[in-house]
Amino acid sequence: MSPQGLRLKGLASFMSPCGSSEKYLFLRKPALESALAKILVKKKVKRVEELLAQYETLDSPKPRYVRVNTLKLDVDSAVKELEKHCTVLKDDLVPDLLILPPGVDLHDHPLVTGGGVFLQGKASSMVAAALGPQPGWKVLDACSAPGNKTVHLSALMKGKGKIVACELNKDRVNLLRNTIQVAGANNVEVHHGDFLIINPDDPAFSELRAILLDPSCSGSGTAADRLDHLLPSHMTNQETDSNANRLTRLAAFQKKALEHALSFPSVERIVYSTCSIHQIENEDVIKSVLPLALKNGFELETPFPKWPRRGFPVFEGSEHLLRMDPIEDKEGFFIALFVRKSGNQRQPDPCKGDCCANHSSTQPLPFTRLSKMWLLSMISSQKQTHRKRMK
Repeated sequence: MSPQGLRLKGLASFMSPCGSSEKYLFLRKPALESALAKILVKKKVKRVEELLAQYETLDSPKPRYVRVNTLKLDVDSAVKELEKHCTVLKDDLVPDLLILPPGVDLHDHPLVTGGGVFLQGKASSMVAAALGPQPGWKVLDACSAPGNKTVHLSALMKGKGKIVACELNKDRVNLLRNTIQVAGANNVEVHHGDFLIINPDDPAFSELRAILLDPSCSGSGTAADRLDHLLPSHMTNQETDSNANRLTRLAAFQKKALEHALSFPSVERIVYSTCSIHQIENEDVIKSVLPLALKNGFELETPFPKWPRRGFPVFEGSEHLLRMDPIEDKEGFFIALFVRKSGNQRQPDPCKGDCCANHSSTQPLPFTRLSKMWLLSMISSQKQTHRKRMK
């Protein structure tokens, strides 16, 4: 395979482990190789490595991370099989996450194609682990496709309980279903629809315990992986104004989605995450929803307390937030964990649903024996007062 072809295959390592994105790239391989050749000429270099060196920002190569899918395979068995090809280390922070040398290509490995392991980065693997769902819980993955975090939730729950995986885009729903099938995540139910229009007081979600919210974001924390710096718009610095507008729109959506997640009355844990380095998508979103979160009984808790990098100090409590740095950690990522204090569940709105418009929020008390005794006492007292007035 040509150097350009090898580079294209390397690009696919950041795509879905299911292979659909990789197939898309290879179907357009001639056009992509031709475009890459033109860039090499323009930049006056002969090899792709020389081109990448001009934009190199990382001080060391990024390791290859793989997450063992414990729905199909135990960690020790995965390590034993992968050690036939390369050195394997266990991550000291995320359970079931393995560290392989940079550049290891596993796309055609039987463990990957069979769903025994997923090519999933450390930051992405930290999200479901931070939520900490337990077997038997009912969990909602609000923006689910392509499904790597969804099936990770299923593995953490040992395939027990139920996960509702929401996805609005039809094509991405197909990708999500494929990921679920490959993983063997049988406790996942796909909801093809908009998370934002789900009624929090719908009885179908009355036992919901946790929500994972990983909404659309700028992806700025993984821009180096995607080689965004090679795009013409980056080369000519044409994106400044449009990017600012895009970030504003994204932040507005992210805030709306997080407020909606905080409104589910039975939910105890919510994780909000982005692969963004921008404060407007991260700390600013969290700060904007804090009044609602506190009103509904939620507090920020610290995911992975031993992790050294925390949120920007722009509000009290930002030390609970988690950040990954593009230089230090090889990718930029953000995680916030909301936990509801015991006994502070939000009460469902009695006027939502099928009740009539004239429904009163004041509900009648049940007519108990004690109520009857109190009522008879009041009647007797009123009769005595009436007799005194008649005399």
